Amino acid sequence: MDVYEKALKIFLEAVQDHLAESAAKEKPTDLPVGVSNRHLHLSQEDLDRLFGLGYQLTPIKDLSQPGQFACKEMVTICGPKGAIEKVRILGPVRSKTQVEILAGDCFKLGVVCPARLSGELQGTPGITIIGPKGSVQTEEGLMIAQRHIHMTPEDAADFQVKDGQTVSIEVPGPRGGIYGNVAIRVTRASALECHVDTDEANAMGINAKTRIKIIK
Repeated sequence: MDVYEKALKIFLEAVQDHLAESAAKEKPTDLPVGVSNRHLHLSQEDLDRLFGLGYQLTPIKDLSQPGQFACKEMVTICGPKGAIEKVRILGPVRSKTQVEILAGDCFKLGVVCPARLSGELQGTPGITIIGPKGSVQTEEGLMIAQRHIHMTPEDAADFQVKDGQTVSIEVPGPRGGIYGNVAIRVTRASALECHVDTDEANAMGINAKTRIKIIK
């Protein structure tokens, strides 16, 4: 190898190193957090029972996840020991009704409730839901929302995680800390965001401006 070939090799290696460093710098290192209060998702059948046959939900605010929205409509949920009024419905309607509460709500309602990811209804308790036109007693679907992170396949590649993986997150600030058991949820229709509930947010001082980091 002559001096020109050696110089060319050194130059190409330097270019490759620079491109690799630039790509690494462009990859995200943190992500936003969305804080959710207690809420519920209804099937059309249960919506009809609560608000009247053929009732359509009234959107008032788009949510961070594409196609989802907060509704004007609210209901009361009742357990063996108590009730919680003005629980907001989120749309659109789903195939099955799902009620997501806070850990502290279990004491007021008198229920024992597991932490679950959305859609994982098997083994969850039921709850009574009261609307303006009727009531529904569900057989299952009451849960505490398991903290999780929504992302696209491209986001998952950037953060080097995969769908269904469990990670920890680091929360900055004077009341910050680390939360474990955070599920990764990867779909094409996702917007990058970590979801915690208001109990978890209050415990670590999380707000709309908080950015968290993934710890594997």
